[in-house]
Amino acid sequence: MNNNELSSETLAGLDAYWRASNYLAVGQIYLRANPLLKEPLQSEHIKRVLLGHWGTTPGQNFIYTHLNRIIKKHDLNMFYISGPGHGGPAMVAQTYLEGTYSEIYPEISQDEKGMTKLFKQFSFPGGIPSHVSPECPGSMHEGGELGYSLSHAFGAVFDNPGLIVSCVVGDGEAETGPLATAWHSNKFLNPITDGVVLPILHLNGYKIANPAVLARIPEEELKDLFKGYGWKPYLLSGDEPSTMHHQMANVLDQVMADINEIKEQAQNGNITRPCWPMIILRTPKGWTGPKVVDGLQVEGSFRAHQVPLSDPAHSPEHLAALEKWLLSYKPNELFDENGRLLPELAALAPVNERRMGANPHTNGGILLKNLHIPDFREYAIDIQQKGITGQGDTLILSSFIRDVIKLNMESRNFRLFGPDETLSNKLNAVFEVTNRQWNALKEENDDFLANDGRVMEMLSEHQCEGWLEGYLLTGRHGLFNCYEAFIHIIDSMFNQHAKWLKVTAGLPWRRKLASLNILLASHVWRQDHNGFTHQDPGFIDHVINKKASVVRVYLPPDANCLLSVMDHCLRSRHYVNVVIAGKHPSPQWLSIDEATIHCTKGIGIWPWASSDAGQEPDLVMACAGDVPTLEILAAVEILKKHIPELKIRVVNVVDLMKLQPESEHPHGLNDEEFDSLFTSNKPVIFSFHAYPWLIHRLTYRRTNHHNIHVRGYKEEGTITTPFDMTVLNETDRFNLVMDALKRLPQLGNKSAYLKQEMEDQLIKHKLYIREHGIDMPEIRDWKWGTDLFK
Repeated sequence: MNNNELSSETLAGLDAYWRASNYLAVGQIYLRANPLLKEPLQSEHIKRVLLGHWGTTPGQNFIYTHLNRIIKKHDLNMFYISGPGHGGPAMVAQTYLEGTYSEIYPEISQDEKGMTKLFKQFSFPGGIPSHVSPECPGSMHEGGELGYSLSHAFGAVFDNPGLIVSCVVGDGEAETGPLATAWHSNKFLNPITDGVVLPILHLNGYKIANPAVLARIPEEELKDLFKGYGWKPYLLSGDEPSTMHHQMANVLDQVMADINEIKEQAQNGNITRPCWPMIILRTPKGWTGPKVVDGLQVEGSFRAHQVPLSDPAHSPEHLAALEKWLLSYKPNELFDENGRLLPELAALAPVNERRMGANPHTNGGILLKNLHIPDFREYAIDIQQKGITGQGDTLILSSFIRDVIKLNMESRNFRLFGPDETLSNKLNAVFEVTNRQWNALKEENDDFLANDGRVMEMLSEHQCEGWLEGYLLTGRHGLFNCYEAFIHIIDSMFNQHAKWLKVTAGLPWRRKLASLNILLASHVWRQDHNGFTHQDPGFIDHVINKKASVVRVYLPPDANCLLSVMDHCLRSRHYVNVVIAGKHPSPQWLSIDEATIHCTKGIGIWPWASSDAGQEPDLVMACAGDVPTLEILAAVEILKKHIPELKIRVVNVVDLMKLQPESEHPHGLNDEEFDSLFTSNKPVIFSFHAYPWLIHRLTYRRTNHHNIHVRGYKEEGTITTPFDMTVLNETDRFNLVMDALKRLPQLGNKSAYLKQEMEDQLIKHKLYIREHGIDMPEIRDWKWGTDLFK
C-alpha cells in the first residue's frame, strides 16, 4: 500500500477522532465545567488543583485511534496496554468515545452532562486516578509503576492464539530492567498456540526531567538494537499530523501482513522462530499542546510531561492559552450540541467486544474457568509413625502439580512459572508430562525444551512474575515457584498486583481472578551450601503489609499439609497466596486426614505431641514452618523426658493470618479462640520460620502477648550444616529448651542439670561440625519418640 491509497476521507476521519480524544484528555486535566466551551472560558470553569500527565497522552491517543482502524479492517481480537506512566487521560478518553466507559458507568453519559462528570472526576477527590487504573475499562495493566507492560502483554497472549495485544512502551519505561529483559519474550512465543504481541515503542524524547536514552541514540543503532533482540522494527517519526497519519496507517498495514504471513507459515509447518514486527514511533512530547509557555518551550520538551499550563485559574495569560489550546481541536466539528460524538466519527470505532475497552480478556474473570484438579489425597505420604523422613515436601507436591498440568492440557489454562528453578525446587515430576516452552535455538544435549510446553522459565524473577500476572489477568491459572531469598526481586510487582486485586474487588463489573500463587522453596533454613546470600525469609513481612482481604501466607509443616494447602490455593480466587515449603528430606508428622483437618483450621493443638490433655498447661510450645516445627518437637521431647511432670501444649500454625485478631484479617481468631490455644497467662515459646518481630506484630493486641517469646531468623547465616543454621539463630532445640526453662520459675533448681546439658550439647555440636563438616549423628538420626541422650 502506498500513501495515496489512504483516502482523504479516511485521513480526515482519523484526524478528527484523534482530535476528539485529545480534547477530552485536556478537558480531564483542566475543566470542571463548560465542557463544550459554549461560553468563553472563565476561572470558575477550571479545577483548583491541576493533576495529570499530558506529555504521553497525545501520542497514545494517536496509536489507539489507528489501532481502531486496523481492528475494523481485519476484524481483530485486540486490546491495548498502556505502558507509559500516567497515561490515564488517553485511555479514559478513548473508552469514552467508543462507548464502553458509559456502558459501565451510566452516569458518565455521552452528552454534555456526562462529559462534565468525566472531566471533573479525573484526579479529583472521590474520582479516578491519573494512570490507567482498574477503574478504567479495557485495562488489565496498571500504569502506576513502570517496567511490566511487555511482560504482561506476553502473559496475556500465551494460550490465546487469536489474540493480539498492542503494548505501548514508554521511552522512560524502556530504561527499566524488567522491560529491557522483556524484549526477549519473543523467544518463548509459539505462533500456533499463542497469540501475538505488537510492541510500540513510543519515543517522545523525555521522561520527567531528563532525556530518554533510546530517544538519543542514532537511528541505525536503535534499529540494530531491536534487530539484535530478534524483532523486525518499523520506524516512523514526525510532528505533522497528516503525514504521520499516512505513515502510521501504512506501517500498521505492513505489520498485519507480517503477522498473517508468520501465522500462515507456522500453520504450514515452519516452526523456526519468527521475526515478529514491532513499531518505533517518535513524536514530540506533548504533541499538539502549547508550544511555548511563559517564554519556555513546552511541546517537544520535558516541560510537557505533566500540566503544561500551571495556573489558568489565576493567570489570564494561561487561561487564554488554555482556551486557544482546547479550541485548536475544533470541538464544534467533533461533538453535536448535546455533547455527543458525531455519528460519522463514532462509526470509526469498532463495535461490541471488538472495542478495546470492551475486550473480555481485559476483565479476565469473565473468561475464567475452573481448573481440573486431582484429589490431593492420592499423593499423600503414608504416616505409619510420627516423624518418618520423607523425600522432600516439594518433591511430593510435584506429582500433584504434574497431574494438574496433565488434566488441564486440553483446556490450556494452567502454566508453571519459575526462574530456572523448577528442577532445583524439586518439582521434577512435571517434566513427565510437559516441557519448557522455548522457541530459540536448541542443541542436542538440551533437556525438556519444546515449542509448546507448560513450564515457563527464564532467569528473571521479573519476567516470570510479569508473565504469570498477564496470564492470570486474562482469565487463566498458574503457579510461580522461586527461591525464597530472591522473591524479593518482585516485591514491587507483588505490590501492584495486590493493589489491583484490592481495587477490582470493589468494582462490581470486575470479575474475580484466579489467585496469584507463589511457592517459595530453597528456603532460609536449608541454604547450607549457598550461605548467607541465599538466606532471607523477609518476603512474608512484605506480604503482610498488604490489604488483609487479599493476602494469605501458609507455612505447611510437612508434605501432606503442603498438598492440602496447595489444593486450596489453586481453587481460590482473587488472593495472593504465599506458600513456603522445604525441598530436602524432612520429618513427616500428619496423616492426610489429619493434615486436611489441620490445614482447614489453619492452626491447632497437636495432642499427640502434647502432655496437657484435660489440664492447664505449664508451657505452650508453638511453631510455624517445617524446620521450626522439627526443632520445637525435638525440644518438647527433651523436656518431656527430663521433666516428665511438665504439662506442655504444642500448637502448630499453618495459616499465619490466624494469629491476627478477626478485626484485622478475615482468617483471624477472636480473643477467646486465641486464648484457648495460647492461654491467657502461661509462657509461650514460639519458633518461627522468619523474622521474630513479625509474630509480635501479629499478636501484640492479645491478652498473653507479654508472655510470648519468639525465636526466628535474626540475620545470622553462612555456609554451614543444616542444624548449625538453627544454632546460629538460636532456634535450635537446645536453645528452645533453655528458653523454656527460663520461663518456668516453679522448677527452681530442678532445671539446673538440664540447662547445663543443653549448654554442653551446643559446645559438643560446634566441635563436631568443625571436625567432621556434618551434624552430629544424634541430630541427623533423631526420630520422634527416641531419647536424644544415650
